[in-house]
Amino acid sequence: MAARADGALLDLPWRAPLSEWPDSIVEALPRGISRHIVRFVRVDGRILAIKEIGQPVAAHEYGMLRDLMRLNAPCVEPLAVISGRVDSRGEPLNAALVTEHLPYSLPYRALFGKHQRPATIRRLIDALSVLMVRLHLLGFFWGDVSLSNTLFRRDAGEFAAYLVDAETGELYDHLTDGKREYDIDVARTNIIGELMDLQAGGYFPMDADPIDVGDRIRTQYNLLWTEVTAEESIPNDQRQYLVSDRIRRLNDLGFDVAELRMASDDTGEHLVIQPKVVDAGHHNRKFMRLTGMDVGEHQARRLLGDIDAWRATHDMQDVPVEQAAHDWLTNVFAPVVRSIPRELAGKLEPAQLYHEYLEHRWYMAQQVGHDV
Repeated sequence: MAARADGALLDLPWRAPLSEWPDSIVEALPRGISRHIVRFVRVDGRILAIKEIGQPVAAHEYGMLRDLMRLNAPCVEPLAVISGRVDSRGEPLNAALVTEHLPYSLPYRALFGKHQRPATIRRLIDALSVLMVRLHLLGFFWGDVSLSNTLFRRDAGEFAAYLVDAETGELYDHLTDGKREYDIDVARTNIIGELMDLQAGGYFPMDADPIDVGDRIRTQYNLLWTEVTAEESIPNDQRQYLVSDRIRRLNDLGFDVAELRMASDDTGEHLVIQPKVVDAGHHNRKFMRLTGMDVGEHQARRLLGDIDAWRATHDMQDVPVEQAAHDWLTNVFAPVVRSIPRELAGKLEPAQLYHEYLEHRWYMAQQVGHDV
């Protein structure tokens, strides 16, 4: 069962257990902790992730991921389910779920080393809280939230989180508060356990309390959920400013407001407002409209800021922003990316490369005391 026809999948050694696949076709990429056997293989220039799992669970996860893709959720792309497998002796083998490997992504354990900054885990938890809010807004109940079931991509100075395991997931028209609370509790418990495991291996500071750090997922999730969904009562004489301010705050968090419910309270002196339709990816969509490039949300925000700075320093304030963005893309962004040596260029996305160039240039300016 495949999302699109791909004859190359038929040439893989499905009659052998995944653990016995030859090294000649298996890619040595970082793998997260999983209850199941997972391998990465290169097929027609693409890297695929293959997970051995029971057929009903594989079919369910495939369907969930397909539905999430249609809803534009941040998750891996499902490609196929291979069922009815038997080995050379005719013994049945588990089914296999095939997904597209998410380029430039890493499991959380691969982001930790002996010299990793403690702030990394806080940024990962913040990214996971954004992912949970986005999924819950779509009506998705995860059921097994953890760092292990998530992939992370560098997004400017932050991380972007993607769902990689939807075995226990379900989609509803509306997600109850009880199911949201369950996801938060499971996330907190799993994160504390994962941090204790990192601590035991010497990859997390021994003087840090995993429980205190794990509690951050609840705090960050609740702050974001409240900002995105809560009702707010504002005085009528300040409504124009405060309605715009609520929308601006959501935009700063990376969300667009497509619909806003507004009603007067019983006294008629206050306006009650509540976002009704909220879509993630505000800066991404704006940057894509201007440049045609699909980049991370934090990357888009950073690059939009660089476009604004470039306009201001090149006397282009009166030039339409679309034209200025085209000139910036041609004369600023592209030359920087092209200057990266070919053997290094594939290690990071172009937008992330440019972000790190901006960071480096800023530190150089700090050292010499003037713009570089």
